[in-house]
Amino acid sequence: MQPDPRRLAHLREVVLSGERVRGTRELIVQSWRRSLAARIDPDRHEAPVVLGPDEVAERRAAHPLAAALPVLRETLLGIADEAQHVMIVTDADGTVLWCEGSRSVRGLAERVRLTEGACWAEDAIGTNAMGTALAVGGPVTVHSAEHLVRTYHGWTCTASPVRDPDTGRTIGVVDVSGPLTSTHPALVALVSAAARLAEGRLRAGLAARDERLRSVSARHLIGLRGEPGAVLDPSGRVLAAEPHGLLTSRVDVSGGSVRLADGREAVLEQVDEGYLLRVPRPGVRRPVLALRFLGDAKGSLDGRPLPLSLRHAELLTALALHPRGLTAERLALHLYGERGNPTTVRAELHRLRAQLGAVLLTRPYRLSADVRGDFLAVRDALCAGEVGAAAAAYRGELLPRSEAPVVREEREDLSAALRRGVLDRGDVEALWAFGLVAEDVTVLERLVALLPRTDPRREVAAARLRRALI
Repeated sequence: MQPDPRRLAHLREVVLSGERVRGTRELIVQSWRRSLAARIDPDRHEAPVVLGPDEVAERRAAHPLAAALPVLRETLLGIADEAQHVMIVTDADGTVLWCEGSRSVRGLAERVRLTEGACWAEDAIGTNAMGTALAVGGPVTVHSAEHLVRTYHGWTCTASPVRDPDTGRTIGVVDVSGPLTSTHPALVALVSAAARLAEGRLRAGLAARDERLRSVSARHLIGLRGEPGAVLDPSGRVLAAEPHGLLTSRVDVSGGSVRLADGREAVLEQVDEGYLLRVPRPGVRRPVLALRFLGDAKGSLDGRPLPLSLRHAELLTALALHPRGLTAERLALHLYGERGNPTTVRAELHRLRAQLGAVLLTRPYRLSADVRGDFLAVRDALCAGEVGAAAAAYRGELLPRSEAPVVREEREDLSAALRRGVLDRGDVEALWAFGLVAEDVTVLERLVALLPRTDPRREVAAARLRRALI
């Protein structure tokens, strides 16, 4: 039996005036207090519309409850139509993504903004079944004047939260709402049952995804060749591990590495639809990635030549210069400037990983190797003040055909710093090493002036100077 709306309205006025009376549910009283603290005006308020039609469609497509919609319709729509109610599904923020039912009741619902794109969180529209169910994390029925806002005293609604079977977090609510005069006594049990059915549908989809991920990721575990590791789903849940019991049921995948209970550090790599976690053995030699990018683009991994496109060489340059890693967004900026597209970068990284394997890590993208680059050697020598060593290692401009911002900036910095260093130092050997590569007029003039006439290098420098002046 439903409570008398007139008595509810009286109790509401008494409670809102600050008094406490028997007969008012504590759940509702607490919700009223939260709503008033959020500055909801009981007399002049309506649910805000926060999403346009295109945004609603976009959020629907990405929302996990889209997969459970058929079972919700089958369970609720029939009785909702019969009882002259609407079925509503919201996201975790209380924004209505689906509102379905007969045309006549939907027309009534739209007049009070029970419509797609409207937000029904408590702090947006006060006490209501959807917002309060999200606030308390359980099923809620709000009847007539239990709604804080007077506009909805002619309505009753029942809602139940739906939780993600993977993480346990609330992802939305299922609600049935309708005019006060058409309340159906079975709605409370039915809505709760529908929410559990939706969770069951999500659980079945999760099990299928887990099995698929285990299957496609088995090759990654095999590829570890006895090295401890595990396959994780996108949220960090452990799907398979070698050896068994290596990890607890879930690990934090928000960073690039994981500290195990025994103190060892494990590395995370993004693979397929989840992650590969591996635990490098102590003392195991890191692979050597050699990059010879001064004047050309050549590379090798543990002595094996790497056929590198210019774009892949640019990617490796950026990663070598940022050993702590870069996101796809930052890499896009480094490679393409403001017009960079992270999706394009991710595709290039996927192709590059086919050559590098576990050397290229993700989240953020970084190199797990002993990186030895000729341009890095020049940079380190200059930082140490060893101009002669820097000049000897300088065999040309960094990737001279590249226009990537990160390469262009490093190329100009290296050349300018080395030029300034050899000129300031006045060391003949450094001037000679740099002058042969750079074809710099000032450097060549200094060489001609410093080299004795008996030194055969003087004539070479003079010839190059004449060509540079033409």
